[in-house]
Amino acid sequence: MNPTDTTQIAILLYDRFTALDVVGPYEMLCRLPGAETVFVAERPGPVANDRGDLVLVADKAFGQVPAPGIVLVPGGPGQTAQMRNTALLDWLRAADAASTWTTSVCTGSLLLGAAGLLKGRRATSHWLALDALAAYGAEPTGERVVMDGKFVTAAGVSAGIDMGLTLVGRIAGDEHAQAVQLAVEYDPRPPYDAGAPWKAPAAVVENLRAGSRFLQG
Repeated sequence: MNPTDTTQIAILLYDRFTALDVVGPYEMLCRLPGAETVFVAERPGPVANDRGDLVLVADKAFGQVPAPGIVLVPGGPGQTAQMRNTALLDWLRAADAASTWTTSVCTGSLLLGAAGLLKGRRATSHWLALDALAAYGAEPTGERVVMDGKFVTAAGVSAGIDMGLTLVGRIAGDEHAQAVQLAVEYDPRPPYDAGAPWKAPAAVVENLRAGSRFLQG
């Protein structure tokens, strides 16, 4: 990337998004040279997260952000209600037609799928939602970050940080990405090794699966 270039990063907001899906990759991508971040929603104004106790403000409505360089689609419980939101899906299709990169975190990939953007592509999502991708013509993969052409999808929630950092490296180079990683001191050392279904205790996995909105049958 030329240091004089400006890249508009459009981060989608909708009611009941998951906070880290937005803030995690934002903290990485906003450090791209020339980055201009804009939060976009169907209508400008405050948008509450899935717990209702954190609000981010959408700077622009969909029509005001027609051609972003990077599109970021978060997940969250509110994603389900957006799957037939024509205004949102139309904007995703239009923004993707102009974007250099189209990205998602967690169940945000299902919104990309609903917009018809993942047909024939490898993609990931939260492990509880992964199988739902196939209904939209995508090839589900359990990898944490998946790059297929200009589409970059991340697994659940915290994987958005890795996705953002991966994209920073692809755009601005490894050294810049390493500087970003060091600047935010991203050196994860979790107290438990239960961050994936094949690592977590079986009872924990089954309890989460039983309460999932993606439970089939």
